[in-house]
Amino acid sequence: MSRPKIAILGAGYGGMMTAVRLQKEMGTNEVEVTLVNKHDYHYQTTWLHEPAAGTMHHDKTRIMINEVIDTNKIKFVQDTVVEVKPDEKRVILKNGELEYDYLVLSLGFEPATFGIKGLKENAFSIRSVDSVRKIREHIEYQFASYNNEPERRDDLLTIIVGGAGFTGIEFVGELAERVPELCKEFDIDRDRVRIINVEASPTVLPGFDEELVEYAMNLLERKGVEFRTNTMIKEVMEDGVVLGEDEVVKSATVVWTGGVQGNSIVADSGFETNRGRVPVRKDQRTPDYDNVFVVGDCALIINEEIDRPFPPTAQIAIQAAGAVSKNLLNLVRGKETEGFVPDIKGTVASLGKGEAIGKVGNKKLYGTTASAMKKVIDNRYLFMLGGPGLVWKKGKLKLF
Repeated sequence: MSRPKIAILGAGYGGMMTAVRLQKEMGTNEVEVTLVNKHDYHYQTTWLHEPAAGTMHHDKTRIMINEVIDTNKIKFVQDTVVEVKPDEKRVILKNGELEYDYLVLSLGFEPATFGIKGLKENAFSIRSVDSVRKIREHIEYQFASYNNEPERRDDLLTIIVGGAGFTGIEFVGELAERVPELCKEFDIDRDRVRIINVEASPTVLPGFDEELVEYAMNLLERKGVEFRTNTMIKEVMEDGVVLGEDEVVKSATVVWTGGVQGNSIVADSGFETNRGRVPVRKDQRTPDYDNVFVVGDCALIINEEIDRPFPPTAQIAIQAAGAVSKNLLNLVRGKETEGFVPDIKGTVASLGKGEAIGKVGNKKLYGTTASAMKKVIDNRYLFMLGGPGLVWKKGKLKLF
């Protein structure tokens, strides 16, 4: 009798943790698990703002999949998912096909453009290791070019960051650390550089604690960040942006952090979606298929207390992965699946070196305390993924 086949598509937080949990919990020869990912590495998405600004080397964010996954237990296929055919229980890959009995969709996110003209063509986005390398190299090139131009163009030193959610705020925090170093390296007056954070909502970090938001804004403004709240980006051009009142701001660097949606492959494969995310059932299965689970950025989970979706965070993806791995084995063993409700432990946002804000339970955290907590959270994930060895190799061990 052949073993049930489980296919996991994507090695983000949800996909990797599902694979790791299955690896630990499945019986010998109980199931055949295949993990498919475009790259041979998993990366810390929540760290990408640092290499984007140049305050961390991009390789620090990478974790080789074969260092975490036991390939004697789980087959790893490095390939690109093209399409899922759920009625046929098949996955079409760039270089082949894959059949499954049970499927886990963990294909990650794409930037949400909200129909902004020119955004896709002319703005950078923080979405992968390769994308943040391009941002860092581009910014460094603008600084290197400034004193070598016949006319010193201020747009070369103007960086516009669209969106003031967690990624946007963490990115401008790192930029505020990096810019003085670039100015010193390329002999540029710091006052010539502008970091402009544009947000359509009335405040940065919409929905977050007001006192923490005020602390973050005051700190970042002292470091030279300009905030433009209640301001929409109407268009992104090759040489700048058009803001809400048709104000044109010239800039050689526009980075979009203003929202994400689920991978378009999910909707294109015929699954029911809302902005690219599947409104999953209590047990993380899709509405129409009893053998397909969704985890991470592609899953839409409703917070019933406020009747709104939970944000697609790494914390929730990691928690959901535990539920999905358990429910997969429940189905294989002929048991009922169990419901999943996210348990939000807290939220912390970094603001540059040694600075952060956060809320853990009802306790508000500021400055170095919050920064240390952020590192504890990051190291905890590494421990869950690969034990103390991975923490030692990739962790942020210096807390203060």
